[in-house]
Amino acid sequence: MKKCLFLFLLLCSFSGFAQNRIPVPNYKYVLVPERFSFLKEKNQYNLNSRLRSLLEEKGYIAYLDDTDLPSEIANNKCIALSAELLEKNSMFSTNLTLVLKDCKGNIIVKSKEGKSRDKEYKPAYTFALMDAVGSLDKISPDTAAAVATVVQNTPDAPVATTLYAQPTVTGFQLIDNTPKIVLSLFKTSVANYFIAEKDSTKGIVFKKDNNWFFEYYKDNNLITENLSIKF
Repeated sequence: MKKCLFLFLLLCSFSGFAQNRIPVPNYKYVLVPERFSFLKEKNQYNLNSRLRSLLEEKGYIAYLDDTDLPSEIANNKCIALSAELLEKNSMFSTNLTLVLKDCKGNIIVKSKEGKSRDKEYKPAYTFALMDAVGSLDKISPDTAAAVATVVQNTPDAPVATTLYAQPTVTGFQLIDNTPKIVLSLFKTSVANYFIAEKDSTKGIVFKKDNNWFFEYYKDNNLITENLSIKF
């Protein structure tokens, strides 16, 4: 009974990881857009520059994306998060939610919904923004000094050699034309998500948009490999 309960909890925890795909990594840079989608002008109501200042108070290094960026960011924007504000206003309040996304569009950080009942636009947006950002935890000095997680291979990378799936008691083994076992897949409670082992490397194999991917960490970097699998 205890063994079954442990296995259930393990699969549930892995299921949560698989659905989110990326745990909160060590990003220190954030790019703030010059104009938010729900406004007509650049830096309208000083929201963009204010967000930059608020993020820096939280420990991030923030830049407006229309400024000259340091070469390390300009050459690889995957080391920075991109800030977006989501507006959801009602008759009686202005509501803003801040999301920070990685270069693949995954939401890494999401604030609570900041609210303001002020009737004037500028103070309403300002107070709602401050309320939203205020819900974020400060990142530690260790995190701020860390190198960001970088996705070294993207879903647009060339597809690898075709692998053939052979059923096993716990999932599948993927073999090449040699034949050689390249990957061992272990079933989880989530469809099309597998715990994966490749030699001493452990990660996940999952299906997205009819394509298969193998993701794992190497030297604190997230690696994504395309897979071609025949079941």
